Amino acid sequence: MSAARRLDPVLLLAAPAVLYLAIVYGLPLLFLLGRSLFGAGGLASFGSFFADPFSWIVLGNTLRSAALVTLVCLVIGYPTALVLARAGGLVQAAILVAIILPLSVGVVVKAFAWQIVLRRDGIVSQIMTGIGLWSEPQRLLFTETGLVIGAANIFVPFMILPIYSVLKLVDPRLGEAAATLGASPVYRFFKVALPLSLPGIVTGIAFVFSMAASMYVIPSLVIGDRFQTLATLTGRSFLFMRNEQLGSTTAVVLLALTVAIVVASSWLSRRLGGAS
Repeated sequence: MSAARRLDPVLLLAAPAVLYLAIVYGLPLLFLLGRSLFGAGGLASFGSFFADPFSWIVLGNTLRSAALVTLVCLVIGYPTALVLARAGGLVQAAILVAIILPLSVGVVVKAFAWQIVLRRDGIVSQIMTGIGLWSEPQRLLFTETGLVIGAANIFVPFMILPIYSVLKLVDPRLGEAAATLGASPVYRFFKVALPLSLPGIVTGIAFVFSMAASMYVIPSLVIGDRFQTLATLTGRSFLFMRNEQLGSTTAVVLLALTVAIVVASSWLSRRLGGAS
């Protein structure tokens, strides 16, 4: 049998997509890596970057904001996914539409909408003042709190859907069996539902954290230049500072960070899947 006939048909079907990804994404990444490694500064640019205290502030801002956004999305997303997995009929369809429909709205539109919501006379300030938590209207716009709120609203579907896809496969009779053995609802959650849903949690955390760490439009519009992250510093280096070497260096650092997150989450998901 010839080598052509031994090829898996699935590989042949995937070849156009792989070629497209290699041209559209692979070549620019190779150019970026070459620019950062073999440009004017070469490897010394990474040493200069990590030797600058401001770079560590930027890296800390990136990791902290991404972690906070991921935590908020997990706190909101897990109960929503749990309700979605247990709902049925029209209720499940309505929740899915409420989750998926906002994804059709562009990130720029959402970011501008949060500018209106988070300003001093916005609805959030009015509600907090009305229920007595704030003595006077306050501005959440151009603050890290406002950034976390706006980003979590945009990324929460990417936390809900992976967890829901795993919870949907869990046999509901497992919880019923645990209940007949005298297990309390809290015990059933921590010993049955939560361990079985860990692969979905890990996947959702990887999705949200990687997107939150590399977000550019949301912090640019919601918090501005006063709060620099790796993504905003990369864009500023290319667009305003005209420092391509710095932009390439920060982009590679951000790329390495996100790739490490995805690889670690994939490894952990396989381990959890094998353990279960």
